[in-house]
Amino acid sequence: MDATFTELLRAQVRAGLTTAHQYLAAAVYFDASDLPELAAHTYACSSANHGHAMRMVQYLLDRDAPITIGGLDPVRSEFDSPRAAIAFLLDREKGSTAQISGLAAAARATDDFLGEQFMQWFLAEQVDDVAGMTTLLTVLDRQDNLFDVEEFIRRELRGKVRADATAPRMAGAS
Repeated sequence: MDATFTELLRAQVRAGLTTAHQYLAAAVYFDASDLPELAAHTYACSSANHGHAMRMVQYLLDRDAPITIGGLDPVRSEFDSPRAAIAFLLDREKGSTAQISGLAAAARATDDFLGEQFMQWFLAEQVDDVAGMTTLLTVLDRQDNLFDVEEFIRRELRGKVRADATAPRMAGAS
C-alpha cells in the first residue's frame, strides 16, 4: 500500500469526523431554531459522515496500516440563517469531493488497485451528497417560508436513506 495514499486516507478520517461534527453543529443550530426537519436531516448527515470515516478506519485496519484517532479541525456552530448553514455545508461537501477525488487519484497513480476500488464507493456517495445539498439550497432559495422547506424535507428527503449492501464495512459495526 502506497504511503501517500495511506497518509491521505488517515487525513481523510480526521476530515470525515470533523464533517460529522460540523453536521452535528448545524443540526443543533436547526433544532434551536425550531426547524425539526432540517435538524433531523442534518443529524442523519452527521451520522452518515461518521460512518464514512469509520469505513476508512476499517479499511486501514484491514490493510494493517497504523491509524490513530486525534482531534478535530474547527467546527462552526453559529450561522446567520438556515440558508447560510446549508450553503456552508454544501461548500464543505464540495471540499470533501475534492479530497475524495484526490485519494482516488493517489491510489491510481501508484497502482494501488485495492485503494482505488475502495474509493469508488465514496466517489458515488459524494455525487449524491453534493446533489442533495444543492437541491436543499435551491429549495431554500425558492421558498419565502421556512415551513415550506420543512414540508419539502419531510415529504421528499425523510426516509430516503437506505442500507447499501455495497458499502464498505464500518469499524465497530456488528
